[in-house]
Amino acid sequence: MTTYHEQVPVNSPWLRRILAINLVLQVLIVITGGLVRLTGSGLGCPTWPRCEGDSFTPVIHDAMTFHPFVEYGNRMLSILVGVGAVATLWAVYRWGRGRSPMLGLALSILGLTVGQGVLGGITVLTGLHPLTVMGHFLVSMTLVALSTWLVLRDREPDGPSRPVVPVIVRRLAAVTALALVAVLVLGTVVTGSGPHSGDAERPARFALDARTISWLHADAVMLFVGLVVAMVVATRLIRGGLRARDWWSWVLLIALAQGVVGYTQYLTGLPEVLVLVHMLGAAALTSTVTAGVLTLSAREAVPVDEGSLADQPEVAARQS
Repeated sequence: MTTYHEQVPVNSPWLRRILAINLVLQVLIVITGGLVRLTGSGLGCPTWPRCEGDSFTPVIHDAMTFHPFVEYGNRMLSILVGVGAVATLWAVYRWGRGRSPMLGLALSILGLTVGQGVLGGITVLTGLHPLTVMGHFLVSMTLVALSTWLVLRDREPDGPSRPVVPVIVRRLAAVTALALVAVLVLGTVVTGSGPHSGDAERPARFALDARTISWLHADAVMLFVGLVVAMVVATRLIRGGLRARDWWSWVLLIALAQGVVGYTQYLTGLPEVLVLVHMLGAAALTSTVTAGVLTLSAREAVPVDEGSLADQPEVAARQS
């Protein structure tokens, strides 16, 4: 007998764990990268891939500061992030390579993670040029989005994907996502024009008025929040939007909190702690907006033969 099963296909529990760990690592590297910049440790290791001279680790000497250790710690975490990306590709290939588009996502995550390492080296070798620092952060946001997508895909059935809301809502979500991209880009320009250049002795900044850029960033944030409010209303009014409603509610809460933190740090002279919280909020927004957009579509259950299911111990145990 053939029936439709709504549950997610059974996979090794290690697949879900590895995907979750990868997402956590991709967010964590954003935080440690922020610490490097905010403590002025961007050139704590002045060379790449070595740290100082011929050494891959900080060299202890009388005149040294804590900066090499901060930068070196971030580099070590980058290696762990790379291991997580490799583990993600291995896990997806072993347990989910037939589940579109999981393998493509895993390959993209590994490729961008390797690219991040190269870009990190270029950033050091160019003396923390604000364009390379900006690119470094935006690639991290892309990795957070792709990692979120992979986690959510693993929790879905394997049937074809179909939209569950009208096209106008999907277009509104796309515009909202583009507004977030504008917010993130302008946010990096604000940072590149402000006091936290990444190195206290050789500050590299955009030749832009920080106040003007900050207000442009604030305007983009207000546009983004307005679009998010529209998405919250739409997903509450439209029956098919029930699955996405909670995600867009979280987006609105995080966006409002980000606005409070943003204005507070602007009015208080950009204290390092608040800037770091703002960066974490940016990663959270990227992840939740990605989830909000993806959940406007749903995958259908695939027909499964109950006899074949009974032959699978993991499935039989779950159904008993």
